[in-house]
Amino acid sequence: MTARITRSILLSEKTKHIEFEILDRPRFDFIAGQFVSVREPKADGKFITRAYSIASDPRPDSTFDLCLNRVENGFMSNYLCDREVGDKVHVHGPHGHFVLHEELKDTIFISTGTGVAPFRSMARWLFQHPERYTGRDFWVIYGTRYEEDIYYREEFEQLAREHSNFHYVCTLSRGGDTWTGFRGYVQDHLREILKAHPGRDMQTYICGLNEMVSGVRNVLKDEFGWDKKQINFERYD
Repeated sequence: MTARITRSILLSEKTKHIEFEILDRPRFDFIAGQFVSVREPKADGKFITRAYSIASDPRPDSTFDLCLNRVENGFMSNYLCDREVGDKVHVHGPHGHFVLHEELKDTIFISTGTGVAPFRSMARWLFQHPERYTGRDFWVIYGTRYEEDIYYREEFEQLAREHSNFHYVCTLSRGGDTWTGFRGYVQDHLREILKAHPGRDMQTYICGLNEMVSGVRNVLKDEFGWDKKQINFERYD
């Protein structure tokens, strides 16, 4: 499929939010949490394919959003970040099984960096209709080093203001003196939530680099005895 860039926003020094529209297709149907693959040729003619989680909720049209970092010496991330509004890229999908279980439960979403992308998609989808979120609690635990690297902060804070059962925990490992929010690692705040709600039948979804994903899974399994069926994860390194 050919997708045209309709909007490009700088989220931080190395991170962009890019919006696309699939051409010649009235709808692009996907499930919140899925990803698309982008396929483009390098200068030598060799094609490179990279996968990116969709950062937008499913819509009744042919649009979708991506959130991506420039990676040093990474072809595709720099290629996409260098594109301008009106430029076209080639994508296929949607792909992936990192989606919400059909039976919705109290849920904790845990991410670092651009791993927040699928959770933006899921949260926006969940809170579109009361039958999806009523009677359940949802937490987004987001970790990064510095305040300037918090992505979609205003959106999540707005959801928390509008819905008492949505909780946004943004924690910095290297927050400056002016930072008044949470500090430490995502595992620290996960433990606090689980200790405050013992015995609940819950699900968790984890997205980020392998070290974080493994650390969170160990906390859930080894410290709190969670079954592997309760733990859903996707790594992007």
